Amino acid sequence: MNHKDRIHFLLHECANEVLAFVRERESLHAGRWVPAVEVKESLQLNFVPYPKSSEQHGEKGWLFAILARMLEDRGALEYKRDGSRSFCRSTRP
Repeated sequence: MNHKDRIHFLLHECANEVLAFVRERESLHAGRWVPAVEVKESLQLNFVPYPKSSEQHGEKGWLFAILARMLEDRGALEYKRDGSRSFCRSTRP
């Protein structure tokens, strides 16, 4: 497996772990909508995305956003916004 394929495989595996976590938490929330902030904070998915030599702007949730989008593209995750808050849930009935 080349480097690109290995990285994409690992990202796919990370997305599966996020989906498993969301499914575990759905029963705790109305309509199964899990707050995105709960996912990011519980799994500690906020990272500083800039090189150390760049101006720092703090941690961002980009990794979660990428993994959630991968799951949406596969039809495994739904996403919604309510005001400034974001929520997600699995597409299973």
